[in-house]
Amino acid sequence: MSASIITLLQKYDVPTPRYTSYPTVPYWDFSTIDEAIWKESVIEIFNVEGGELCIYIHLPFCENLCTFCACTKRITKNHSVENSYILALLKEWKIYQGMLPTAPVIKEIHLGGGTPTFFSAGNLEQLINGITTDSVVSDDHEFSVEVHPNYTTEEHISTLAALGFNRISVGVQDLDPNVQYAINRIQSFEQTREVIEWARKYQFKSINIDLIYGLPHQTVESVKYSIIRIRSLKPDRIAFYSYAHVPWKSKGQKRYTEKDLPTAAQKWDMYQTGKQLLEASGFISIGMDHFALQDDKLFTAAADGNLHRNFMGYTTTKSKLIIGLGVSAISDSWNSFAQNEKVVEVYEEKVNKGILPLVHGHVLSEEDIIIRKKILELMCGNKTKMDIKLLEPDFIENVYSKLRTLEADGLVIVDEENIQVTKKGSSFIRNISAALDAQLWRNDKSRNAATFSKAI
Repeated sequence: MSASIITLLQKYDVPTPRYTSYPTVPYWDFSTIDEAIWKESVIEIFNVEGGELCIYIHLPFCENLCTFCACTKRITKNHSVENSYILALLKEWKIYQGMLPTAPVIKEIHLGGGTPTFFSAGNLEQLINGITTDSVVSDDHEFSVEVHPNYTTEEHISTLAALGFNRISVGVQDLDPNVQYAINRIQSFEQTREVIEWARKYQFKSINIDLIYGLPHQTVESVKYSIIRIRSLKPDRIAFYSYAHVPWKSKGQKRYTEKDLPTAAQKWDMYQTGKQLLEASGFISIGMDHFALQDDKLFTAAADGNLHRNFMGYTTTKSKLIIGLGVSAISDSWNSFAQNEKVVEVYEEKVNKGILPLVHGHVLSEEDIIIRKKILELMCGNKTKMDIKLLEPDFIENVYSKLRTLEADGLVIVDEENIQVTKKGSSFIRNISAALDAQLWRNDKSRNAATFSKAI
């Protein structure tokens, strides 16, 4: 590794947002929103979007704790929890349906978690049928599901396919037994292959595999081993995420210490090795952590300038209305964010009383919306134009000061209006986006180790 790269890692491997939203959640002001304001915002953007929306459904239950995971989850082997939770999800959706002026056109449904296939195939069928009843499913819809091979059966896959699901994301993370033991996710290559074979059998159009670099006890060789085996399965996409170490948020990560984790330099080598292997197999780098084959819709969206990013990550659907159902789920009406209760029992109690279970949120200011657009353009297209209208002069001065430093390091090219991310800079896209973050500028939480994971 060159001395210049080591210097960049030392400089830029600092706690930095991942920018699945702007403003990022730590800077939301819940005093700006209540149920009435949120409902008004939903109806307004629903009409603007011609009735189209996307739905994210959070299914939090898992039989086993994967220690790397920082998502909201509930560990249990008691499957009786399925029924009451599904009834609550459908009641929450009915609240939304009841306030919309016309039947919604569903462009996208995403089942996340947790482990969505913790739920029986029959219960998933009840859920999706309940969601689509009295709604219109778009002809070009994308229904996707995240699956853990250890808890996924052929019945799950066949049922979801019959319900219109056409995208699947298979969680793998790493195939090395030592790494799997550390993250408490023992999963064989054969189990993964079997789920992918079922997905092909039932004609899923896009198959994604999730991998993570930077896990405890992981090495460049284990990453290489995993990618070589995974690419033999010929998925359409591979998400190659940087491990987010946030033990203050996720207690399971306290199973290991920072001494067990790769250094920033080692993580850099892992990513670069993985990227080279994937590109040699025909995968194209998209955004900051995705790779896709040229016949996949994600590649087409990126090539056409239609790539989008939201709480579900990179997506081909640019809908400005996302309804989040379930515990901790986040909804997005472009001008506002709203997050649900994070405790299952509290969530169910509120919904059963006919109350939207909101616990957090934010109404975006004009400044927020301007910056949101700019960060989205950087994250999805590696370029943006500066728009200084309505932005504070002191903030603009700070932005250009940071950009000049980034330019001196070879990460961006800047003129009076344009910011262009260089090839080297694409690996530092979180840091580049942070230069435009007015909330960080005002609050300076970018170096607060108990707020964000590190950038590299």
